[in-house]
Amino acid sequence: MPKRKIALLISVLGLFSAVAAAQTPATLQDTVKKAIVSNPEVQARWHAFLSSQHEQDVARGGYFPRVDLRTGIGRENLTEPGLPTTHFTRRDAALSLNQMIYDGFATRDEVARLAYSKLVRYYEVLDASESTALEVVRAYSDVLRQRELLQLAQENFAQHEQVFSQIQQRVQAGVGRRVDLEQAGGRMALAQSNLLTEASNLHDVSARYQRLVGELPPGEMSAPELLTQNIPPTVEEALKQAYQGSPAFNAAIENVRAAQSEARGRESNFHPRVELRASQGLAFNADGVAGRSDDQVVELVLNYNLFKGGSDRALTRQFAERLAQSKELRDKACRDLRQTLAIAFNDIHNLSRQLGFLDQHQLAIEKAREAYRKQFDIGQRTLLDLLDSENEYFQARRAYVNATYEHALAHARTLAGMGNLLATLQVGRDDLPTAQELGQDRQEVDPGSQCPAEAPLVTARLEPAPRPVVATPAQVPEAAPLPAAAPAETVQQALAGWAAAWSAKDFPRYRSYYAKSFTPENGRSLEQWASERAVHLAKPGAITIGIEDLKVHTPDADRAATEFRQTYTSPNYRDVSTKRLDWVREGNRWKIQREQMLGTPQQVWVPNLMKPAPRKKLARKKANDCKCD
Repeated sequence: MPKRKIALLISVLGLFSAVAAAQTPATLQDTVKKAIVSNPEVQARWHAFLSSQHEQDVARGGYFPRVDLRTGIGRENLTEPGLPTTHFTRRDAALSLNQMIYDGFATRDEVARLAYSKLVRYYEVLDASESTALEVVRAYSDVLRQRELLQLAQENFAQHEQVFSQIQQRVQAGVGRRVDLEQAGGRMALAQSNLLTEASNLHDVSARYQRLVGELPPGEMSAPELLTQNIPPTVEEALKQAYQGSPAFNAAIENVRAAQSEARGRESNFHPRVELRASQGLAFNADGVAGRSDDQVVELVLNYNLFKGGSDRALTRQFAERLAQSKELRDKACRDLRQTLAIAFNDIHNLSRQLGFLDQHQLAIEKAREAYRKQFDIGQRTLLDLLDSENEYFQARRAYVNATYEHALAHARTLAGMGNLLATLQVGRDDLPTAQELGQDRQEVDPGSQCPAEAPLVTARLEPAPRPVVATPAQVPEAAPLPAAAPAETVQQALAGWAAAWSAKDFPRYRSYYAKSFTPENGRSLEQWASERAVHLAKPGAITIGIEDLKVHTPDADRAATEFRQTYTSPNYRDVSTKRLDWVREGNRWKIQREQMLGTPQQVWVPNLMKPAPRKKLARKKANDCKCD
């Protein structure tokens, strides 16, 4: 590697090391907390919310009387026909009171509009906080990710440098080809470029972290835990919760209510305005009359506009269109929310499945890489084979690292879409009131036919290896409606779907096979059991659930029981157990009410179940086959 490039890379890495060493360790929760109380975008929304509170007080002042005091003093000249001009000093004072009696409910509607606008600003604060928290989680994870990718790039460069040195020694000894040296040098240059690219990426994500948090990322950053809490088992349930908890969607709803009050307020232009007016006046030398004069007035004044060129009618139509616009924006917010949440929720389960395959891929490539290196040393592999294996191993490790962080980020995206990210992180502003304290009085949101809680269902069909399971994990059927068949047959179908969902590690579908009345063993709550199962199924590595010796008991049309021998197989573990499942009919589906282990499982440790197929041995080249330059 050229010295100039080495110096450049060392300076880049040294900069980050020096900055990192000067900082203290950080956790994700502390970082998010720091961001939401100091980020300029969140603070701007916060001040807009405080401003809206005072704005409502301005409108509420229309209910109270207006009291004015006026006083004055000055010289006055009075000239009348046939009389000499007189000069005198005039003094006067007046105190007046105006009280609105009726204004066509304009003040009432304006106060209501500003109350809804205040809630809009409130939800915008929450939305900005949730969005900033998600961006901080993304930046925090990206810094950790890029540090790990940079380490992989350094190791990849070191491997290519070692291969280059080995080929160079062969060429210098006269037993290697110069073209191999050129090829190894080209691959080493590519590894150098990859290393510099990863260093540049680390710089960029660190700058993004600094923009969001206000400081550079510290050197010691604890790896965040997987945010599996508060994520429902199905996307439909997640959407229903998002419709109630999403700040952006709630802001759009309150904006519609504000527009409704504003449109009603314009109807006041067609009503008279009634005011009570009272005044007390005191004057000296008024109108040329020497001495003091007093004036007291109490009156009820009605002002009714009869014609204004049609502007009031046009204004009513204008705000009716604004109301329609706000409704369309509400529907758009709902659709945007549904799309964003459906994609994030789907990413959780797709990436969970991909992680197992990517882990298998990198492990298999690592073994092949070591084998290729040994075979290359004895002349059974070409240099191209060796370099390709190094590059594939590097890409496999990068893919696994990226998928790991994307999987964690998908959980955060889902929680942010539901409006639960800050609550899950147990982070929030201490000075932010609740919506109820601000006067939130509406019921739960029901988008209805405009934005139903549904999402696309796309299942990839994989070709599984032969397995002793009644249903393959490639096709994970949902708890389907029961056909018009015998109860025993429909129970067997439900059991097959349950085993397939477990084998595919698809937790939402796996969870859908358990009844609402399901009682876990060992005194655990249903929520605790679901959380533990979700974590277990999220672990990397493929599993297989085999079912044999099945017995089905159907005492009546709504209850059933199945007893069978279950074989659980993972890459390094296997057990065989006898299990009983008690089933109950919910609607037109069979669901598990009780899960019971009969006896003690027989455990077998399997060191290498995923061992790749043996490769065909290559014939060793003869010594005279070498074409050396």
